Amino acid sequence: MFRFIIPIMLCAATALAQTPCRDLKTASLPDTTITLAELILAGPYKSPANTPAFPPPPSVDLPEYCRIAAVLHPSPDSHIEMELWLPQKDWNGKFQGVGNGGFAGTISYSAMAAALREGYATASTDTGHKGANALFGIGNPEKVVDYAYRSVHEMTVKSKALIGAFYGRRPSLSYWNGCSTGGRQGLMEAQRYPEDYDGIIAGAPANYHSHLHASDLAVAVPILKNPESNVPRAKLEMLNRAVLNSCDALDGVKDGILTNPRQCDFDPASLLCRGGDSEDCLTQPQLDAVKSVYAPTKLSTGEIIFPGKAKGSETTWMVFNTKQPSAVSMGTFQLTFQDADWDWRTFDRDRDTALADEKTGFINAIDPDLQAFKARGGKLLLYHGWNDFGIAPGNTINYYSSVLSAMGSGQDDWLRLFMVPAMGHCRGGAAPDQADYVSAMERWREAGIAPDRITAYHVTDNRVDITRPLCPYPQVAVYTGTGSTNNAENFFCRAPDPAK
Repeated sequence: MFRFIIPIMLCAATALAQTPCRDLKTASLPDTTITLAELILAGPYKSPANTPAFPPPPSVDLPEYCRIAAVLHPSPDSHIEMELWLPQKDWNGKFQGVGNGGFAGTISYSAMAAALREGYATASTDTGHKGANALFGIGNPEKVVDYAYRSVHEMTVKSKALIGAFYGRRPSLSYWNGCSTGGRQGLMEAQRYPEDYDGIIAGAPANYHSHLHASDLAVAVPILKNPESNVPRAKLEMLNRAVLNSCDALDGVKDGILTNPRQCDFDPASLLCRGGDSEDCLTQPQLDAVKSVYAPTKLSTGEIIFPGKAKGSETTWMVFNTKQPSAVSMGTFQLTFQDADWDWRTFDRDRDTALADEKTGFINAIDPDLQAFKARGGKLLLYHGWNDFGIAPGNTINYYSSVLSAMGSGQDDWLRLFMVPAMGHCRGGAAPDQADYVSAMERWREAGIAPDRITAYHVTDNRVDITRPLCPYPQVAVYTGTGSTNNAENFFCRAPDPAK
């Protein structure tokens, strides 16, 4: 369909060149209803809607911009809401699409605000529904397609046309920036629509959507069915201390951060209670549950469904001390069975994983063949926190490795992965958890300077108190042996010692 629409939009953009903001309300684009076009004066950021923010809203001032809201309806059942913000002055000539979290259902206003402050024209979509659950997809298959991939592509194509109308020229470069579902959306764009973006930043991608959620259920359901396997918060903290005591110094710095958790061979069986239950040991049911969180979940055939959580992440685990599995994970099976009242207690790992693949597998973004994206000069920057509680970090390593297997080694001129020690899901933790991935992408795509290291930082009370380098996988940061271990300048990147 888009083969015929794109030329029409190009003509529309030319005809509307340098259109004032308010006049964009009447711009004509295929399958699009523009509901708002207004000039927003410079001032403190205020979310246009009272919706959950992802990431948290910034306390910042924004420049003057043209705010456009539109509804896209590429199918009879589609109602995709999007917004596009256009700097009134000092546009950097580029476009940044920003991603969602979970089952989306909201526009990512705070991420748009961050992009706008950097001079970008920026857009986000609710992916075609309201509400952060999967109920929108029951009885509405076209809306699931919108969530899976169509909404982001439609938003991107329409945004570029409107940018051309407003400024009289289209963006010179387009970047995607998203984490979690936003990471999956970025990989989906690279795989399905490689012409949409010139650079993609994909953090902690939920790209193996069906297997991620099947794994969550496979671990959670046995634990929830057996109360004796629940591990109280105090014991998770005890377990974490034991892991750190065993493995923290392996990277040469004893600081509560595991630089490479895969080098940690701590065996939780060492904590098995030898007598009665106590706070400093694990009962056998608790030990079995802990091992199930660490281990990759598998089908009865032995085939891996999804990797397990990393050593060092124990205090972030959410499978314990709860009454039901993750609502997001259950959502995939509500879609699979088309039943809002699907009972998680009936989950069968073999049967339901296969059924989720059959019914919702098109949401997955696991195709390793990115040749078309690479061929047009695309750059892909992946990152993932080792302490991620929502998506096991091994999943991103697995996808990265699958691309190398499919396309050959030596792809680091356009593909790099950065693992972030001790970071949680997209952000968070006591270690450096923030980094300027956008600037790294700009230098890479625009100046040809590949990111050999990215400085991550941690903020306490509005002050940066720790910096560390992030290294291209499989390299890790190594302390030089002199200077403060809170300063990134005192570390260098090196491949890990395979003997350790």
